Order: sequence, then C-alpha cells, then structure tokens
Amino acid sequence: MENKQQNLNRGLLPRHVQFIALAGMIGTGIFKGSSDTLNIAGPSVVLAYLIGGLILLIVMISLGEMALAFPNLNVQHLVNKAFGFQFSFIVGWLYWINWIIVTVVELLAAGSFLQYWFPSLPLWLLSLLCAAIIVAINLIQVKFYGEMEFWFASIKILALIAFILLGALLLTGILPSHIHDPIANYIGHGGFFPHGISGTFSAFLVVMFSYGGAELIGVAITETKDSEQVLPKVIKGTVWRVIIFYIFPILIICGIIPWNKVSGADSPFVQVFSISGLHGAANIMNFVLLTAVLSAANSGIYATSRTLFSMAQTGEAPKGLLKISKKGIPVTGIIMTSICILIGVFLAYLSPNQVISYLMTIPGFTVILIWISICSAQLKLRSQYKTKPSFQLKWFPYTTIIAICSLLFIFVAFMMNGGNVIGSTVCLLTVLVLFVFSYIVKS
Repeated sequence: MENKQQNLNRGLLPRHVQFIALAGMIGTGIFKGSSDTLNIAGPSVVLAYLIGGLILLIVMISLGEMALAFPNLNVQHLVNKAFGFQFSFIVGWLYWINWIIVTVVELLAAGSFLQYWFPSLPLWLLSLLCAAIIVAINLIQVKFYGEMEFWFASIKILALIAFILLGALLLTGILPSHIHDPIANYIGHGGFFPHGISGTFSAFLVVMFSYGGAELIGVAITETKDSEQVLPKVIKGTVWRVIIFYIFPILIICGIIPWNKVSGADSPFVQVFSISGLHGAANIMNFVLLTAVLSAANSGIYATSRTLFSMAQTGEAPKGLLKISKKGIPVTGIIMTSICILIGVFLAYLSPNQVISYLMTIPGFTVILIWISICSAQLKLRSQYKTKPSFQLKWFPYTTIIAICSLLFIFVAFMMNGGNVIGSTVCLLTVLVLFVFSYIVKS
C-alpha cells in the first residue's frame, strides 16, 4: 500500500453511479419493508412514498448543485465546509454507524435467504461467506465494484419491472386470477385511510429508511469520470425511477391483496407471485431477495470505507485511514469496516431477532439527520458559490426550508412516539457520545 497518493481512483462510469444510487434505495425497504408500511397505513401509504419522494428530490438536487459548485468535494467535505469540524464529525460518524448497522443486518438476511436452499448449513457460516465475497469485491478496483453493483441493481430492477407487468396483467384480467374487483381492495377493508392520517404519517420512518441511500451519489461523485456532465442526469433519472419502482408496486400489491391480508412473514412480492401460479415463484423471488440484500451490503461497505477516508482527510478520523492501495482503494477503511461487520454479524447471530428489529429503526432516524444536514449545508453554502452551477434547485430558499422543516417535523414526531422509544433512545445517545468525542478530538 502507498501513502503518498491520497486520491481515490476515478473508475466509476455514469451507469455505475446511476445504479449505485438505485441499489442503495431499492432493497429490503421495498421487497420486505412494504409489508410493514402497508400494515401501518394501508393503501394510503402510497401518499407517504410520494411525499417522501418529493423530499428526496429536493435533497438530491441540493446535493447535486453543491457537488457542481465545489468539485471534488463529497457529502462529508461539504458538511465540513458549511458547518465546520464538530458538526461534520458527528454527521460523518453517524453516517458510518448507520451503514454498519444496515450492512450487518443485510448480510445476516443474505445468510437466511441462502438457508432456503442450504438448510443444513448454519446461519453464521452462510453470513460469513456472503461477507467475505462482498469485502473481496470492494478490495479490487472501484470499476469492478461499480460493475458488480450494476448487475446486482439490474437484477432488482428487472424483477420490479416483471412484477409491475405481471401485476398489471392480473389486475386487468388478462391473466386469470381470483381478483374480481381490484377497486374494492383500495377502498374496502377500512377505506383508503384505514388508520387515518396518523397511520399514513406513521409509515414515514420506514419510507425514509427505504429511500435512504440516495446520498451515495454524493459519496461516489469524487470517483466518477466527467462528474459535471453526469451528475444532473443521474439525479433526475434516479429520483423518478425510484418513485415509480415504489409507488407502482405498492398500488399493485394493494389491488391484488387486501392490505390487511399482507403477511409480515413473507414478502408481499412472494405472495403476489404465488397468486399468479408462476412455476418456481418462491425460488425466483428468493434469488431476487438475495441479490437485493447483497447489493445493499455491497453499497454499505463502499459507503463506510469512503466516509472514513473523507473524515481522515479532515482530521475527523485517524490519519491511518488515508492509506490506499496502488489501485486507489481505501484498503484500511475497508478492513476497519469489515472487522466491525464481522463482530456485528456474530453478535447479531447470538442476539434474538427482536434486537435486530429494534436496531433497524436507527437507520430511519439517521437518514433523516443526514438529509437535514445536506439541505442545511446547501442553505449555508449557496451564497459562497464562485460560479453559478448549471444545475440548481428551483424556488430557493423556500424549497430547501420546506424540506428541512418537513424532515424536522418527522424526526421530532417519531422521537415522541412511544413505539420508537428504543430506537430513538439509541439514536440520541449515539449523537450525544459523538458530540462529546467531537470536542475531545478537536482539542
């Protein structure tokens, strides 16, 4: 390894960046989390996904214009430039912890999906095998990571397109099914708002977690060729695709299965494929779910290692994390992340499933905090642009302020919700510890 060269390799192509962002956002949040949101809000969860998508659009464009105004600065650098060391320290380590938790759970889930085909093998062994493969992918050239993520994401996207087409054929009666009146599934069983507006609002934490990962574009941009031309197209394309890939499947699920019949044990996608009578549906969906969680874990290791590298550049993490390989890969950061993941997988295996469920509420909170940081940085830095970016957020500063206020309202509301007491407590304690450490490190 060399310590002289401290620039990451620009090996990501436009299609890699596009699919890295898609891969981060299209994962267990839709394939598995949709059952949770439907049970919380019923068919009206579509509105939560739509509103969340609009907030996502503001966050992404804010990030995009800052990346164009300040070339070679990723999310971590931008937050540091706007608010200084301590704020950036808290946000950076919070983001790292967020992805560590997500990656651990995704790898454990990957092991459980493999047990479907290999029931005699222990969960820890299968999860360890998945972790080894994903770490190996991240240790080679970044273009190979991008290529692998491209194919992982392609499988998920093709599965969603197939699901949308299959669902449309079932709802229109072209394919035979038991569905006689799809509209009744939308307005029956308690109506479109079975749990009222409060039920729709309660689904936002899962929705925010589902959309989390969009900010990976801001992490990957410093390793992207021709970022000035690529970024606006990538952001616009990513946002509308994600909204479609969430809203259309939810509408199809609600039309085919009454929302109160959606099982929390199985993915709603498996249920719909089973209804279709498609031969081998369970095996097909199990493969898709496996690639989805491996993709999320792949993105997680990429995000955590690059975050550590960025923080090391600004002194928020040990300088040893600046060491990169001859191929431009932050090897030390990947090794540190891998050790934490291995510990996490081991502890997660030993812990009851309830503990993992509680931990999974934390990424929803941290995603909201990261998005608030991005919008706040844009609000602060807009006046410091030396040249006006060609890609800018319209109706500034009102759109940015609306996004910040919306995210703050969601965050505070969930903090005050008794059902989220463990996740919110862990989140607040983590922020408090990071706040204390930010003073210690600075001094």
